[in-house]
Amino acid sequence: MAEKLEMMSSDIIKENIDYIAKKFPNALKEVIEEGKVVKRIDFDVLKQELSSVVIDDRQERYQMTWPDKKKSILLANSRINGTLRPLKEKSVDFENTENLYIEGDNLDVLKLLRETYLGKIKMIYIDPPYNTGNDFVYEDDFAQSAEEYLPNSGQYDNQGNKLVQNTDSNGRFHTDWLNMMFPRLKISKDLLTDDGIIFMSIDHNEVSNLLKISDEIFGKNNLVAILSIENNPKGRKNGKFVSINNEFCLIYAKNYSLAQKFENIVRKKDLSQDEFGYYTHGKRVLVGESTNKVLINKSSDKNYTVYYNKKTNNLILQKNELGIFDNKLLNKGYVVFQSNNKKDLLENTYTESKFLDLHKENSLIFKENSIYEKDRNVYSQQKTLINTTDEYDLKTESADFKIDNFSVKTIFNNPKNVNFIKMLIKMVAGNDFLVLDFFSGSGTTAHAVMNLNLEDNGTRKFIMVQLPEKTTEGSEAFKLGYKDICDIGEDRIKKAGNLIKKEAGILSDNMDVGFRVLKLDSSNMNNVYYNPNEIRQDLLEQLVGNIKEDRTPLDLLFQVMLELGIELSAKIEEKELLGKKYFVVNENDIVACFDDGISDSLVTELAKIKPIYAVFKDSSFESDSANINSEQIFKTISPSTSIKVI
Repeated sequence: MAEKLEMMSSDIIKENIDYIAKKFPNALKEVIEEGKVVKRIDFDVLKQELSSVVIDDRQERYQMTWPDKKKSILLANSRINGTLRPLKEKSVDFENTENLYIEGDNLDVLKLLRETYLGKIKMIYIDPPYNTGNDFVYEDDFAQSAEEYLPNSGQYDNQGNKLVQNTDSNGRFHTDWLNMMFPRLKISKDLLTDDGIIFMSIDHNEVSNLLKISDEIFGKNNLVAILSIENNPKGRKNGKFVSINNEFCLIYAKNYSLAQKFENIVRKKDLSQDEFGYYTHGKRVLVGESTNKVLINKSSDKNYTVYYNKKTNNLILQKNELGIFDNKLLNKGYVVFQSNNKKDLLENTYTESKFLDLHKENSLIFKENSIYEKDRNVYSQQKTLINTTDEYDLKTESADFKIDNFSVKTIFNNPKNVNFIKMLIKMVAGNDFLVLDFFSGSGTTAHAVMNLNLEDNGTRKFIMVQLPEKTTEGSEAFKLGYKDICDIGEDRIKKAGNLIKKEAGILSDNMDVGFRVLKLDSSNMNNVYYNPNEIRQDLLEQLVGNIKEDRTPLDLLFQVMLELGIELSAKIEEKELLGKKYFVVNENDIVACFDDGISDSLVTELAKIKPIYAVFKDSSFESDSANINSEQIFKTISPSTSIKVI
């Protein structure tokens, strides 16, 4: 019989209980909750298994805690029956792009992404609210129905979660911020690859709290560094004692021992560049005028005169035991590099063969009567103190992106500097990995990813998540027609992508500057799908089916992809056969048909694709016999296919 999909986010609590039960089966117990028998862990038994002495809960110990901390942990593990609906009309190159832009509360989005992107994201960057009193903090406890929250003042997301301007007069000033951050960071850790890295920007207000909860979530031993970035060289003018001119970036590894060493940073100062990369003047390898002349044995393989023709870049080495130059070469435009005192023979730094190899590698600099070896060791480890310079401008005031009549700083408060985020991305080894930013803001991270791909021919991909916070009526953004922050971010990424495509020229065909826009929403399924036994017969007769009337087949497909762990950037083909539309995902990962009246003939043709999963509506077959026959048809033609229904 075909398996019915749950159409909900993963059950982390059940997974954890099953994991513990395998090791400590005696700690498993069954209890009745809401009339149902469920499995739970007996923590008294588990404590006894883990220690020769049971820890008293009242015993004092070093820990980081705050009101509702336990509640925030439960919040991270709780399930939701939401979904991500595709918005093709807002997307750019929907059919081909592998980038994602997701509109919605990031906690619920992270829960939905957890199963599909578990251990797949190599880099996370976030720029969360700094809790300055002027930015907003999510109040997850304030979930209300649409009827309740619409008449109220204030801002809410689509789920009814209240956005609170967390002023310092609030008695829960730090508590609310911690309750917002903790569950989001807890889930984000699950998304990182084993060698993954998370970067978190923050300022003085909450840096100590962010450090403490990150130590707890990621482990203190996985702290890589705390960067101090000079983002405001002039300093703030409102400081009573000092003028603050920096902010911080906390860096944690998923696993410090497995994380790859950061790519070294190019030293920009006094650098030249050739086809092999950056270099600077290194040591002198042959000097014509020297106060430390060394008389050498005539048979030495370091006794030679260097003749160099600048126009032809030709190099000739000759033995010169008498100190007499070759006039024929001099007349042909060659310059000699040898002691001016012909009676002295200078010992060169390298043997003849080594010297010729350096020239072949374009690693020599010929300057007047001296020769230098190019120093290509122009990289250095990133320092924890990062000063802004003209060459590497990280200033907040320089964070604008202007094109035509568009200016980020005009319509968005304090956007991040694209140079700064590029610098962070460049630290991560490789140029083909997934970057997640779940406080996307104006979309600077996406811009940085595309820009860096242009510079080094990389294929990094991004997932941006942003709450569609409404723009203030009368603001510049509102006047320009931007209804919410997502509109700003999407437009910025689109404009930046077009500009990068233009700069790429003939290489632009291989560049991905598009993005699929997805929107967090309630499940595509009616309540009867989840609780069929709780629906009264009179209400059941009024329901058309399990699926909400305003949902499309593409909506259903994306919720199925989430549950089956198929990446949301997967290639999707929409086809038609025997008058029915169906989808093929990643060639044969999923074949899905949500049309009604599915016949044996159609099932036979779909089975020939030999998909990993075949998905149908439970009610979509033309008859009960066709439903039963579908399993036999797949078993005959594609026995490895797993059949699912919704």
